[in-house]
Amino acid sequence: GKAYVREKVCQEYRMLGKENFRTLTIIANSRKYSNGTFEEIGHLVQEIVSLAETCCADGVHPSCYDAGSSALSVKSCSADSPFPAHPGTAECCTHEGLERKLCLAALQHPPQPLPRYLQPSDQELCQAFRKDPQEFADRYLYEYASSYSQAPLPVLLGSTRTFLSMVSTCCISPAPTACFLKEKLQRKTLSLLTLTSNRACSRFSAYGKDKVTFSYLASLAQKVPTASFEDLLPLAKGAAEMLSQCCDSVAEDCMQKKLSEHTTKACATLSAQDGHFANCCKGKNLMENYFCILALPPAPAPKLPEAPEPTNKELCGKDGHVQATRQVLARSLFELARRHPSLPDAVLAKLYDALEKIRGECCSSKDPSTCLDSKRLRVGAELPPILETASQLCGQYTKLYFLDFKKRLRESLTQMFPEASPALLEQLLEQRVSFASTCCSSDAPPLLCASKVQPRALPRAGGGCQTP
Repeated sequence: GKAYVREKVCQEYRMLGKENFRTLTIIANSRKYSNGTFEEIGHLVQEIVSLAETCCADGVHPSCYDAGSSALSVKSCSADSPFPAHPGTAECCTHEGLERKLCLAALQHPPQPLPRYLQPSDQELCQAFRKDPQEFADRYLYEYASSYSQAPLPVLLGSTRTFLSMVSTCCISPAPTACFLKEKLQRKTLSLLTLTSNRACSRFSAYGKDKVTFSYLASLAQKVPTASFEDLLPLAKGAAEMLSQCCDSVAEDCMQKKLSEHTTKACATLSAQDGHFANCCKGKNLMENYFCILALPPAPAPKLPEAPEPTNKELCGKDGHVQATRQVLARSLFELARRHPSLPDAVLAKLYDALEKIRGECCSSKDPSTCLDSKRLRVGAELPPILETASQLCGQYTKLYFLDFKKRLRESLTQMFPEASPALLEQLLEQRVSFASTCCSSDAPPLLCASKVQPRALPRAGGGCQTP
């Protein structure tokens, strides 16, 4: 209710002071409205800070804040509102009073598919800083927070604070180059934490806890295909639990502490099983070790016997009830991932959705076994070509230089479609190049890549996938 909102804002304002409160407001709203313009975020921040400054002073009547926030909601609903545009605003504006305010406060934009912030050179940084230090700081906070909007708020605060401190120190230093080098080395761990937590929390936001567990399991299976399901599943569950606890946490050290613990467990479990993984675990900096693990390319697929398919009874639980454990499905997809190390996360994620839907439909039907058998036949016929195409595309992309990859792909498409016009061949080529360059890497943006995987080839019941 309104008293809680007022007390929360005023408590932060009094505790932080005006300038730190303003900094926090820029970061929080740049994260929240990550495709808002700098000017739109600036208008919103100015109004929020002014409201707090006016109505959080000692002795001011509580009605001051209520009236001010009501005026702010009216301004948000006006046709010429200077605040970040959001498609849900019109719906919120049909409400009145507190309900409208809470509705507007809950609006947020989806995260940027890929970080857009590019750090200027040291000389450019100092030039912009000297021209207008406040404008420089505000614009940096906006650009960085909107680019890395899924990183936990305490991580963003720490990263931006140390960056601005570095710039203000080094730009007045008699030896700026040496100063920047020293400060960047000291910031390395925090910079890696921002980058990795933004990636991980973006995936968690897109997938949810169950699906992100599978995504992490599949990734580990592709990096260390000789590891057992029993070794990898606890690590995947631990990673998902870490993200569920820390992505929205305001605890200052949640992400760094939990990520360090997770890295220690992963290294203890898998170093003896894979030399490349062991090399990532040799450093003393756990954040650098984790970043190294994330960047590991998929290992060559080992020679394995054909994976046993789960029985209908295992999929649907006892007596055909809808009680199948996700562990049965996870094991099947683990076996698939380790046999197809180049399969991108986007394809595996679509497959997971498809199989979950099939399982849900069949296990709740009158005859689960007949339903599942018919789905198996369709999947068995349609799935192998899709997996082969996606594996080959991403396998070549990760092994070849870009121009060589594009040349080989053009030759392959020309052979596959000898009667296609040059324009059509170029369109097909660009589709596949766009997919590979965006979605074959381990840090591929999940929502963007999901949109590039078309739901045509897998069973219609499963909403499956076909690479472009």
